[in-house]
This record gives sequence, C-alpha cells and structure tokens, in this order.
Amino acid sequence: MAKKTKAHIRYKNQLNKQVPGVTTILGILAKPALIHWAWNLGMDGQDYRKYRDKMADIGTLAHYLIMCHLINKKPDVSEYSKDDIDKAENCILSFFEWEKEHPILPILVEKPLVSEAFQFGGTLDLLAKTNGSLILIDFKTGKAIYKEMGYQLAAYRQLALENGHKISKAKILRIGRDEDEGFEEREYTNLDVQWEIFKACLTIYDTQKKEG
Repeated sequence: MAKKTKAHIRYKNQLNKQVPGVTTILGILAKPALIHWAWNLGMDGQDYRKYRDKMADIGTLAHYLIMCHLINKKPDVSEYSKDDIDKAENCILSFFEWEKEHPILPILVEKPLVSEAFQFGGTLDLLAKTNGSLILIDFKTGKAIYKEMGYQLAAYRQLALENGHKISKAKILRIGRDEDEGFEEREYTNLDVQWEIFKACLTIYDTQKKEG
C-alpha cells in the first residue's frame, strides 16, 4: 500500500551506526527559487506548507505507481484522494510515454544503499539495463529540473558504483503532474563536478553536527 505517512528510511552502515541520507545532506543548501515560490503562493492566498505537502503526496504516489509497474505489483492507493490519484496517474502516463521510446530491464527498484567510504545513504529510484548498458534514473515530478538534482544524482551514482554496479550513464527523468506536461529528461555523461559539490555539502553537514 502507498502510505501518505511513509516512514523515513534510516540508513545504517556495517557497524549498525546510522548515517545521513542524501536529501538530508543536501538540505544545507539555500534554495532561493523555493523562497520566491512560497512568496508567490502567499500572494495568491495559498498556504505554501499545505501546497507543498500535497505536491509531496502526489510525488510519493507517482513513485509508488512506477515502482509497482516495474515490479509487476498491483498498487493500493486507498489512502489518497481522487485528485491526488488523478495527478499521479498523469505522471505514470508520462512515464509510459517515455518508456515506449526507451525499453528498459529493471535491475534495482527503490533500492536503499549505503556508502561505507563516505558514510551516507540513499535510495535509488531505478537502475536498469538498456541496449546492453546500465543506466541510473532518478524520477522527479516537479515543474523543472534544478541543478541540485544533479548533486543528488551524483551521490546516487557513487552509491551504485560502490555497491558493485558499473553505470554507463545517469539521467533525471521529470514526469509531469499535469496532462500537458509530458516528460523531460536530462542525461549526464560526467557528474564529477556535481559529486565534488555533494562531498563539500557532506563535509559541512558532518562539521555542523560536531558543532551541536
């Protein structure tokens, strides 16, 4: 069942010690676009927190529907409103449209992994084979692809590589919540700069934890 109150994944290393997740680490970054977005919603008379939570519900449900499709599992969406289900179904229709042009063989779906070398964890959306190559795909349901998504993807690539998966390429696949949005993809052949930025964020995160 897709639950709105999905438990936050706790990542633990080989010594059973909890390590931070990718999204938690990147949370230290300022996001000016989000401030402007929240201001615009306020000017329109909307509570940005309620809107944000609703969009998060739709994103969670869309990920769940794609996962069910990839592993041939019947989805249970009983906890969601009809409007949320309709928007999430728009996302999966966009995914189906993309999939027609990009046949894939799923290898890992929604797989939590931990980096012992750098002490962080993360959950890969999809690792799949396509045309004999291994590709890492991260799904997004927002209105655009932002640069910090590349930092996240670089961290996921490290997790996959460190756990024995030799990736040929990595991409972000944005699947729209609205009927007319379709899909957008951005492929990265080199994530070295994004990985350096993520490592810098990890250093700051770890240092701040020492500060208390």
